[in-house]
Parts: sequence; structure tokens; C-alpha cells
Amino acid sequence: MHDALILDLFADLALAAGKETLKHFRDETLAVEHKSDASPVTVADRAAEAIILDGLKDHLPDIPVIAEEEAAAGRIPNIDGERFILIDPLDGTREFVEGRSEYTINIALIEHGIPVIGAVFVPCQRVLYTGLRDHAEKIVYDKDWQVESRVPLKVVEPGERLRIVASRSHSTPKTEEFIARHKQADLVSVGSSIKFCLIASGEADLYPRFGPTMQWDTAAGDAVLRAAGGVTEREDGSVVRYGKREDCDKGGFSCTHFIASSGHGRS
Repeated sequence: MHDALILDLFADLALAAGKETLKHFRDETLAVEHKSDASPVTVADRAAEAIILDGLKDHLPDIPVIAEEEAAAGRIPNIDGERFILIDPLDGTREFVEGRSEYTINIALIEHGIPVIGAVFVPCQRVLYTGLRDHAEKIVYDKDWQVESRVPLKVVEPGERLRIVASRSHSTPKTEEFIARHKQADLVSVGSSIKFCLIASGEADLYPRFGPTMQWDTAAGDAVLRAAGGVTEREDGSVVRYGKREDCDKGGFSCTHFIASSGHGRS
């Protein structure tokens, strides 16, 4: 399947999964379970993942898929080939459970360790961010789910005041220390992969992450950011790569610490 068709598929599946999650959003009867790592999971997570997996099985059956809830159940396929897909069916479950509108649906295609196609859908905002190699877009839908606007995304150079986005739910002392070094910076705390998209759209400059996270949490947003001209780097300045790691637990798909940025210099 051609790359543009893969992106269209990711977009369609992200929208379908996102619409499903909205059926459970702010449902006072929603049950919250906890996985072995103490992270929350709900029926919305599982329903969204099932929609995405079914669609991928129908249209891209030969590309292995790493999905959050499947991985939590120990179902992790072999990804020795050059391509695989990463799915987070509901990134920001804590925000979702608390009734915050920041959660996202994430699907990404990885090639040779690099996220080259990504879709990040924000259901409550009816906004879809997409990235396809060197082109990124923000697509806004109206109340009838028709496309209202499409805007190309491109990172911008930082202004006089650095704009830093950080995790609302997963701050760490090292992250706080990094932010404290930038005394004149404006700080925004937000959940989920939206942080990558804010940099891609020129609304933020840096996203430092020095706490635990998983590759399915970051891959789609990272794909959008890179397509918009940004970078996601490790602390030593090397580019973040995706794939099974032998030096970690959680099935080998935890992320290294990183700094996502516009690529116009960081410190």
C-alpha cells in the first residue's frame, strides 16, 4: 500500500476509535482497572484498540503491530523486519478518567527505527494531526465530522521567551530541574501526545521527557513533529529510534529519555 493510502487508513481508524471513546467520556459509571504496572485501563481503551487492530488486519495484514493493551497481555509479535506499527489506542487515560479533554488516539508506522507516518487524533477537540515523512497537517472537523479546515504544519524558531510543554501527570525531579534552568520560559502542562503536536504547529518549542514512557505513547506524535521539521533527541544529541530494546523491561518497548524540539537549538 502506498504511503499516502497508509496515512489515510491511519486517519480513518483514529477517527473511528476516537468516536468510540467519546461514548465513554465523562461516564460516571466507567470502571477503571489497573494493569500490572499500575497504569489505568478502561473499556474505552480496549474498544478503541480493537477497532484499530481490526482495520489494520484487513488492510495491512503483513505489517506487525505493537499495541498497548495487546502488549500488556503479553501478545507481542516479532518485528525483525524493517517495518512495524505502534498503537496507543487512548493516550492519556488518566486525563480521560478525570474528564480532561487532552487524551489522544495514536497510530504510527516505523521504518528502520524511524517514525515516518503518524496520526494523532484529539477526539474532544475534533482535531487530527498527521505526519507523512516531510509533510504534516492539522485537520479540524465540524460537529458533523466533515473537514472544516486543513493547515500545513511547520516548526518555528524560538522567540525571546522559550515555550516549554511538559507532562501533566508524569513530572520528575529531573524534568523540573531542566525547566528551572530556563527561568524566562513559559511553561504549559498538558497530557498525552498533544505536546509533540504543539511543537509541530509552532505553538511550543521544547518538550523534555525524563520520566518513564512507552514507545506507543510517543511514536505518532514524534512522526508528526519530524514531518513538520522538528526532532526528538536523546540527551546525548542522538536521534531517538524505535524498536525492541534488550536493555529494558516492559516487553522491550520503553522509551529512552528525550527532548523533542523544533530543531532550532536546545539546551
